[in-house]
Formats: sequence, C-alpha cells, structure tokens
Amino acid sequence: MRDARYSVNNATKTDRIPTQLVLSPDQKFLLVDILFDFRPAENADGSAKLVVANAPDKDGLVVFPIDSRGALREPIFNDAGGAGPFYIGFVKGRPGTFINGYAVSDGIAISHIDAKGHVTSGAAVQINTAAGKPSELCWLAISADGKRVYATNFGYGSLTSFALDGATLRILKDPANDPIPGDGTFRAVNGLVSSGPSDSWLSPDDAFLYQIFGNASTLIAYRVVKNGSLAEVSRHPIAYNSPQGLAGF
Repeated sequence: MRDARYSVNNATKTDRIPTQLVLSPDQKFLLVDILFDFRPAENADGSAKLVVANAPDKDGLVVFPIDSRGALREPIFNDAGGAGPFYIGFVKGRPGTFINGYAVSDGIAISHIDAKGHVTSGAAVQINTAAGKPSELCWLAISADGKRVYATNFGYGSLTSFALDGATLRILKDPANDPIPGDGTFRAVNGLVSSGPSDSWLSPDDAFLYQIFGNASTLIAYRVVKNGSLAEVSRHPIAYNSPQGLAGF
C-alpha cells in the first residue's frame, strides 16, 4: 500500500488542531478529537484567540472507516458531545462504548459508535467550575473493570473521579486529590496558576494512579480509594515541563 495522507479539515475549516486519535477496539474505525477549528492566534489586546471545536458546529469528532487493507476511507464528521473534545477512552468489555473528555465543556460523557461510524453521545457530566472556566479537563484514565473514570483538570492542577454504571455517569470526588500548585509563573486559559498536569496512568489492577505535573516538576503516585479519592503515596522529581505522556508504561 502506498503512503497516504488524510485530513480532519473540511471546506470551511482548513487549519484544524486535533488532539488525540484512537482505534476502535474492533479496529474498524479511527476516531480523532478536534480541539480547535482554527490555529490559535492573538487578539489585538494580546489575549489568546481560540476557536474551539464542536461549538457551535457539531463536527468536532472525526471518524475514519478503515478498509480491509488498513487504508482510511472518507471521514465522517460527528457531534463530539461537548466543546473542546480532547480525550477518547474506550471502556473495556463494552464494544463501541467510549468516554470523551471536554476541555471547554468541563466534563465527560458516554458515547457510542455504531457499525457505520456514526456517534451518539449522552449529556456531559460537568465538574465544579467555580474557580474559573474552562477547567481544561483533558486526560482520562479508565479503570480495567470499567467502573471508574479519572479526569485530569489541567487548569486546576487536580483530578476528578467519576463512577460509571451502565449508561450512567456520576461524580464521586471533585477534586479527588489535593490540588497541586504550580511554580507561580504559568497560568491556564482561566487565568489560574496551574501545575500543568497532563497524562495519567492507572496500574492494571486499578490500585494506583500516576499523574504528571509538569509545571511542578513532579510525578505523583496515588493509591486509589474506594470512595473515589486519591491518596498520595510518593513523589518523584521530573524535568520541568518535559514529559507529556505516560504511554511508555
């Protein structure tokens, strides 16, 4: 098969910024979340000009069907279920069911992809945003038993835990950990000083969660508690703002 290029752009949005792409468990579809419909720019006053995807146009989740050769077919533009879709995580043991996290809608939702690549999503369950919007809820870790979801709130320096029971999502602990302060210089979109938490990872037995806090130069290991909270057990120094993922684990 020759090399090929594929695009998440369309006729009116020619410079979209995707965040994550993931294969469906049956390997029939490639799903891509779009964070921005246009490349971030600067307003006249120096503030950031951000055109968030899936708000108001409901086309922030792009699905590419995969043919028998492994090539991608024409994209299907779906409603992602919330503004600023960022992270997709399929639920183990539930084919076609995934959780989508929203950086601007400040929550997560249950979604389902059908045999034709069309996606339907439930209502987003939102966290407490009294500290300022958006929370920049981005990364997710889903337990192996499919009953818990841990969401990383980049703008708050914290995580939120959710219970997943069939077609129902509810918040367990918000925040689930003591928020981790940043170095005092970096501010999130909401204006708050952030420790810049990025990717997280759950151990296969769902007993421990590891969270990167790049702007605090630390990787923290938490013990997962049954009530949804996270109890810190150790800290490990890392290079300032260097790591962005825990996929290597």
